[in-house]
Amino acid sequence: MSTAILTGQPVPGSSIEGDLRSLGFDVRIAADTADAETLLAQVPGDQRVAVVDARFVGHLHALRLGLTDPRFPLVAIPGAVTAQPAGRQTLTRAMARENSAGGGTALAVDSLADRIVTALDSDGADVHRPELGSLVAAVPTDPQSRNEARQAVANVDDEAVRLKSAVKSRDGFFTTFFISPYSRHIARWCARRGLTPNQVTTASLLTALIAAGCAATGTRTGFVAAGVLLIASFVLDCTDGQLARYSLQYSTLGAWLDATFDRAKEYAYYAGLALGAARGGDDVWALALGAILLQIWRHVVDFSFNEANHDATANTSPTAALSGRLDSVGWTVWVRRMIVLPIGERWAMIAVLTAVTTPRVTFYVLLIGCACAATYTTAGRVLRSLTRKAQRTDRAAEALADLADNGPLASFLGRVTPRQLGGSLLIALAGTVVLAVSLFSGVTWAPVIGALVYANTAGQALHRPLKGALDWLVPPLFRAAEYGTVLILAAEADVNRALLAAFGLVAAVAYHHYDTVYRIRGNAGAPPAWLVRAIGGHEGRTLLVTVLAAALTASQFKVALAVLAVAVALVVLVESIHFWVSSGAPAVHDEGEPA
Repeated sequence: MSTAILTGQPVPGSSIEGDLRSLGFDVRIAADTADAETLLAQVPGDQRVAVVDARFVGHLHALRLGLTDPRFPLVAIPGAVTAQPAGRQTLTRAMARENSAGGGTALAVDSLADRIVTALDSDGADVHRPELGSLVAAVPTDPQSRNEARQAVANVDDEAVRLKSAVKSRDGFFTTFFISPYSRHIARWCARRGLTPNQVTTASLLTALIAAGCAATGTRTGFVAAGVLLIASFVLDCTDGQLARYSLQYSTLGAWLDATFDRAKEYAYYAGLALGAARGGDDVWALALGAILLQIWRHVVDFSFNEANHDATANTSPTAALSGRLDSVGWTVWVRRMIVLPIGERWAMIAVLTAVTTPRVTFYVLLIGCACAATYTTAGRVLRSLTRKAQRTDRAAEALADLADNGPLASFLGRVTPRQLGGSLLIALAGTVVLAVSLFSGVTWAPVIGALVYANTAGQALHRPLKGALDWLVPPLFRAAEYGTVLILAAEADVNRALLAAFGLVAAVAYHHYDTVYRIRGNAGAPPAWLVRAIGGHEGRTLLVTVLAAALTASQFKVALAVLAVAVALVVLVESIHFWVSSGAPAVHDEGEPA
């Protein structure tokens, strides 16, 4: 239960007390500043508490934004300030200072809540102030200003603003014009029935899994049903975020579910298409695996680039300036958003192609689209990096090292082998090239030697902090090397279902890598070192797969890949689920570009 302490002179006919109760607050009335401090001390430390001026006039949604958002320890709007448990001590100190400085006489002429916010600012506290836009939040001091404020409230439709703000400010073309116009109303319907974003996210996952099952039938009816259900799943995928914004039900667990379920849905659907194709005698597992590889490359490029530059100083670039100018031209914004093939455009394309063509055609078009998106994204990031002058921080270097996912083998070889010349990216690229050449050499044990060289260069690449202009390319390079090795060796095995086992292994490892990304983005830190050691790091898994391919028969290699996939999946899933369910990380919600 949250508590609101109402301070100042009460106003006859004011709805503030009822509004606070409707938002779930237990309202207590303070006679003066000293009484407000006493009431604040009585509220349990694990509960949210708010201090609100009794003269407050404004929209209910303005109060909701100012008092119920779970993402920030301290939040303020005119006439109100709130603190979650993490911000309680800071609020208590500010309240005590105001009590000793102003006493109870200032309440009649000034807003205690606003004075507390001023004290918090002077202490350097991080007080979030939500963007209210056309919403009204004011503390009138006389009858005329009160009437004007009430008129301003009446002139703005609170619910319309709330419904509009439920939609992402930046989204893809398909989502903006074909989904959001009605999905926001579904979100409101869910909110009014007490449904949570996590429940809608789960419904989206189940719908996508049913779609994958329909695709796996291999019949035209099944393909049509799969396409329809995939779009329905995407509608629910949009709805869960809109519901979170509409009702301010943000959570760390919800952000993780939303992000990881997107990948689970897409990969399950790819598997369903491949199974459906197999029923018709067509093996497209290599295409499905290639689609995953391209998708992960593009995502890791985005993640690594953003982590390398989000807190960089002197962050200027003519390329970025040109991008900003293009954004001022309406039609270029949508073209550039569509080029990267975000999830809305991608799923719409997959759904339509599934319904009217074959799985092979669907994957061909998907691969071409993903390749173009990956090329455009990578080229743009490289140009920005080469043309900007930025000083990257230790935090950015640490995040890139975590994303690289080096295991114990790379760390050991990096320590005991002689230092190599060249920057981190060049060293990593050299090792990747050696690995690639060995994979296509046709010599049985050559990939093992190539993997050892690759492991050594992986350790060397991270011997120094990743602060170079293009060092953010190291993690995506490692992802391409590891996943590409699994794909190539499984294809060379040329045995039934070897690529299916490879698909499972890549999906399990990709989950670990996405999980790492979302922990870092949620300020929850990287996965524990024991987990990385337990699953070998990218270089350890790469070496193990090459050894298995060289030492075993094709049929045995297929079984080994399947066993490895299950083992990795069990370890990372158990640890990840335990972490996110019990995590004390701050509530987050992704408002960036669609995946």
